[in-house]
Amino acid sequence: MARRKSSCDSNCELCDRNCPKLTEHHLVPRQETKRRKKKNRADLGPTIDICPPCHKQIHTLFTNKKLAADLYSADLLRSHPDMIKFLTWIAKQNPYKKVRTRR
Repeated sequence: MARRKSSCDSNCELCDRNCPKLTEHHLVPRQETKRRKKKNRADLGPTIDICPPCHKQIHTLFTNKKLAADLYSADLLRSHPDMIKFLTWIAKQNPYKKVRTRR
């Protein structure tokens, strides 16, 4: 489960909105890192801090295998055509408003 960060003045690393809460997204999903052999959180790989709508949209659109193989950086996620469409839309939304995600 993603760890929530409570921070008033932090921007999402994908949509760049100033959001009230951010979540930690593992760029290589924990399912793919053989976490049983890892001794601490730092061994689980790089993470980015993103808003809940961006995080939910990523996991709605892509499987963990796809994320691990092809979308393992913030730049790759930002440049995927499905994410470009979503990021263009979400950037215009109020960061305090709850949004639905769709495929």
